[in-house]
Amino acid sequence: MDEDKALYPPVDPFSAGARGRCPRCGEGKLFDGLLKVRPACTNCGLDYSFADSGDGPVVFVLLIVGFVVVGAALWMEVNYNPPLWVHFLLWIPLVIGLGLWLTRVLKGLLITLQYRNNARPGEIDRG
Repeated sequence: MDEDKALYPPVDPFSAGARGRCPRCGEGKLFDGLLKVRPACTNCGLDYSFADSGDGPVVFVLLIVGFVVVGAALWMEVNYNPPLWVHFLLWIPLVIGLGLWLTRVLKGLLITLQYRNNARPGEIDRG
């Protein structure tokens, strides 16, 4: 991450992360497939080895999707009282689809924010 950033116009980390684009140029793809991060940008050549989102996005996805789906399922149960198979038919695909989509968006956002803020692992000051 010691490249000259002056060669590239500033990129909004929220739009680049949500669209899965490179945090430096905003054009190249960040992901290789659904959730796997590419080794480098295909457009500007930025090495993505700095990118380590860890479990952060997944924790937020679990909380957000769980809140939405459990709330909607409870509302439907109280108001309409459908059979159990209707709940399975509705909520399982919604949890899977919304969970995967939101994980990709939040993972891209976290990686672009790591790049913008020049985030590194913690270091102990010994002196």
